[in-house]
Amino acid sequence: MPVDMTHPVLTTLESVLDTARPLTSGAVADYIPELAKVDAESLGISLVSSRGDVHDAGDSDIAFTIQSVSKPFVLALALDEHGLDEVTKHVGLEPSGEPFNAISLDAETGRPLNPMINAGAMVTSSLIAGATADEKFAVIKDGLERFAGRDLIVDEDVFDSETSTGDRNRALAYLALSTGSLAASVDVATAAYFRQCSVAVTARDLAIMAATLATGGVNPTTRERVISEDAARWTTAVMTSCGMYDDSGTWMVNVGLPAKSGVGGGIVAVQPGQFGIGTFSPRLDERGNSVRGVAMLEALSKRYGLHMLSHRGEPHSPVGSLRSEEGRTVAELRGEIYFAAAEEIFTRLTPLMNDDGCLVLDFSNVTRVGLAVKELFRAVPQLVGETSSGQPRAIVVDPDGVLDEA
Repeated sequence: MPVDMTHPVLTTLESVLDTARPLTSGAVADYIPELAKVDAESLGISLVSSRGDVHDAGDSDIAFTIQSVSKPFVLALALDEHGLDEVTKHVGLEPSGEPFNAISLDAETGRPLNPMINAGAMVTSSLIAGATADEKFAVIKDGLERFAGRDLIVDEDVFDSETSTGDRNRALAYLALSTGSLAASVDVATAAYFRQCSVAVTARDLAIMAATLATGGVNPTTRERVISEDAARWTTAVMTSCGMYDDSGTWMVNVGLPAKSGVGGGIVAVQPGQFGIGTFSPRLDERGNSVRGVAMLEALSKRYGLHMLSHRGEPHSPVGSLRSEEGRTVAELRGEIYFAAAEEIFTRLTPLMNDDGCLVLDFSNVTRVGLAVKELFRAVPQLVGETSSGQPRAIVVDPDGVLDEA
């Protein structure tokens, strides 16, 4: 019979909620009338691992509108459809250092500075396939649903409110149109964008969506490839420098996770290769970021060393052991081997590839090898050639085929 116990990760998330709960500064967004009606006390967090394990605490299942948290995911869809070169003809990749609704256009090209501000996000939405707003939004909604792993709905009251108060966004869209950046009419682009922002999600949805970026574009709960690995990497990079508006630099110093906030109260954060986090708390600071959401993610990062630039000490050596065997030196390799590990292997072991014997590189205990690094190891026997007696200087033993092309 299983023992009834609290999962340690749940305890962690609950403690983060306790850290943020006393904070009462900030206010709900009221420039969109429907957003002013939300419960300011709602507070939730969810963490989803790259294996698809879901951990929730607090109000993680309360629905709210995704707002600007949709921006990186729609960017990812556009990148997957058109590629980086085409997308960046229309929108830049540089931080603006300005509020989300600022007029931030490149002085030379006229492009919006990045896809995380409103002007750039409307350009990104305009790039999605479809001649009408409904057609574009159908593609966007399908993509967001594949990121979340479930069907999503539009909060029509919020959409109506967005539409009736969206004159500034229309003005930004007209500016983008005047520079040739907008890929659709203003009416089509803004209508698709307003509806995109009005999609209802939960903190759990955001965590799954973030985990999909963390795993290189594969939803870890459905196992569906949603976008390409390139699109996931490019999107995460833009989130790193631009995701928290004019607070992005401070965010990266204090938290160090690629993230995106929205005025609906959500924040999505990515730990590449490991997990995604979604938070929900509607009170916003002066920059439009959730006060409690920022506090929760700061607490998690500082307590558990989540900063993506943290130094975690010397990695384990990929060379498990060296032994002599019938005139050969056998190097038992282990773990995951990417460029840094390959550099150590070649630096330490290349001197052993000489006329006195043969070096055997045994990959039996290796779990994963970087794609480009595979090519280096497959080429080793040809690169080092043979001894003067015609024997190979190096042999690669790969019983599980970890060096096979993926």
